Amino acid sequence: MGALKGITVLEFAGIGPGPFCAMLLSDMGARVIRIDRPDGPPGMREDVVLRGRRSLALDLKKPAVAEAMKRMARQADVLIEGFRPGVMEQLGLSPDALLEANPRLIYGRMTGWGQDGPLAKLAGHDINYIALTGALHAMGEADRPPSPPLNLVGDYGGGGMLLALGILAALLERAGSGRGQVVDAAMVDGAALLMAPLYGMLALGRWKAERGRNFLDGAASFYGSYACACGGYVAVGPIEPAFFAEMLQRMGLDAADFTNRMDPAVWPAHKAKVAEAFRSRTRDAWAAIFADSDGCVSPILSMAEVRRHPHIAARGTFTEAHGAVQPAPAPRLSRTPSAIGAPAPLRGEHGAEILNEFGFSAADIANLLNVAATT
Repeated sequence: MGALKGITVLEFAGIGPGPFCAMLLSDMGARVIRIDRPDGPPGMREDVVLRGRRSLALDLKKPAVAEAMKRMARQADVLIEGFRPGVMEQLGLSPDALLEANPRLIYGRMTGWGQDGPLAKLAGHDINYIALTGALHAMGEADRPPSPPLNLVGDYGGGGMLLALGILAALLERAGSGRGQVVDAAMVDGAALLMAPLYGMLALGRWKAERGRNFLDGAASFYGSYACACGGYVAVGPIEPAFFAEMLQRMGLDAADFTNRMDPAVWPAHKAKVAEAFRSRTRDAWAAIFADSDGCVSPILSMAEVRRHPHIAARGTFTEAHGAVQPAPAPRLSRTPSAIGAPAPLRGEHGAEILNEFGFSAADIANLLNVAATT
């Protein structure tokens, strides 16, 4: 089941955004085959990001294996690789070579810096990519170093999600043209793209480049996190006047003390008053007060708490599958719903089965798996 039923994806093993992209495609029904290294991690069933695919462990440096990969690519719809630029070319598995063998192939390339440019072949991680886009500088308090947003902006939002979008666009275009193409997804590009609204506000004079001086970065009283009496926190976001008035009313604060609320000059004083009020009750007490309100106040939940929240539970936003609590597939399609497939594979556990499906003979399979076993 799923919107991508009938689509075959070859995923060359990596970490971070590539596997995340493959998970999204698998949830949507694609048949995803992960090409692991024989000496790679053994695999764990609870590895949420690797859900829904099978594993074939082969040494890509062996000539016979590289030829086998070309043969499999002829029958695939999508290929995902996240090596440094030039590695697939060295293996004889370049886009030119594989698109010549299969002109319908969508060749997805996931890198940090991109396929070209001065930094292209250098190492990096999420924090490095978002540092060069202005994203990291914009996050955190004014008097502290920038706060890394985990690795969500570069790796996943600007990387894996962007690659999935590009692959889906290429598949849609292929339905008309009959031709595949290369999808070059770089985390530095994706992180920059996620910043487009803020660069738009900067150009309009509605955003300051300095951290902690803007209405969305915690400087204003109506957008940020506040400590409660219990040591927990609430998230506050009533940007619109009516919602802000609703928040003040529920908190018992006088609206007359919060005039000119969009003027940055009054933000410190306003924020101090709101902070003092939130410290008077526990997080859960405030959650109850705002449970049926447009005041835009929410309890900040830990990962261990999220499933108990009534809305999260009602939506089924999280589920338990294969021994792990994990996010349910999204977005939700009405006619071709996505679903969590098999648990994460152990390294190479489906090798013979996969090769047989691609038409390799028993002798070929034995040779390829022996090649893998002796590396």
